[in-house]
Amino acid sequence: MKKIILTGDRPTGRLHIGHFVGSLRNRVALQNSGDFDEVYIMIADAQALTDNFDNPSKVRNNVIEVALDYLSVGIDPSKTNIFIQSEISELTELTFYYMNLVTLSRLQRNPTVKNEIKLRGFETSIPVGFLNYPISQAADITAFEATCVPVGDDQLPMIEQAREIVKSFNNIYGETLVMPEVYLPKTENERRLPGIDGKAKMSKSLGNTIYLADTPEEVKRKVMSMYTDPNHIRVDDPGSIEGNVVFTYLDVFAKDEHFSKYLPEYKNLDELKKKYQAGGLGDVVIKKFLNNILQEVLEPIREKRKYYENHLDEVVKILENGTNEARKRASRTLEKVKSSMKIDYFKNDDFLNEAIDKYK
Repeated sequence: MKKIILTGDRPTGRLHIGHFVGSLRNRVALQNSGDFDEVYIMIADAQALTDNFDNPSKVRNNVIEVALDYLSVGIDPSKTNIFIQSEISELTELTFYYMNLVTLSRLQRNPTVKNEIKLRGFETSIPVGFLNYPISQAADITAFEATCVPVGDDQLPMIEQAREIVKSFNNIYGETLVMPEVYLPKTENERRLPGIDGKAKMSKSLGNTIYLADTPEEVKRKVMSMYTDPNHIRVDDPGSIEGNVVFTYLDVFAKDEHFSKYLPEYKNLDELKKKYQAGGLGDVVIKKFLNNILQEVLEPIREKRKYYENHLDEVVKILENGTNEARKRASRTLEKVKSSMKIDYFKNDDFLNEAIDKYK
């Protein structure tokens, strides 16, 4: 069996460092590992429309933004097919068939769906397309016969539901669909990087993000405004690192070599933490240190983005080629599904011969 990756993002805005830590850099590593036969990354515009249907231009405009972010972090179109979800009609047809395998109550119990409904204030006025998201995602995953699905921990209930659909379909129609496995980032901070305001999750809608495309000035301003320890008023005061966003980010990004380069008074992060907890280390110092690290991480991403911003014809061609390859793969899966369900009436003479036998 081939080893295949399927993952993606909703094009509702530019991607931020939470995406980078939680998924993007892992995708690049997996893409370059040589361990996978095929890699598909989906720009999920159709899914984005489920709660932006009255604002399609927002989705359309951000398709390019997300593609630029993908290419700037190192997604390689020679190794990875980047495609646009709505261009693959096979996904819609698979979703239609899978809907018969899931009850309404099961969709309503999905923790991710429940949380998203609350976040968007849908209450009882839930768009059917939005509620149907877990089934649509199962279609996305199975269409490409994905064996590995890199996600954040908030998406685990979605993958579990996809696995349930695969199991139900195969039990009814025979072994047809491939069972996907989850790939999670290694640490909790990587799975869910908090916003710069200390909120649980970095989110475009909350305005607490550092975007991959932010200028050096924007990054510095956001870092210097980060939430730290509210009780650490004076430099000499002992500081807490628990819930301190700057240290959460340092846990993710800081390496020993950064200290010799930007803060030679300390050997490593453990030493820095001890000093902060003991007192005598100001928030400005640690924020400047973090800013230097983030600028180092983001600078090559910005430079690569500039290239593609000036070669948008290349970007569109990459999307077109990736979409064409994705359509071929999804089409083969749909053929298998329809064959297993016995609804491929004109594929061969079986339908006719069955009718002839019936009326002999």
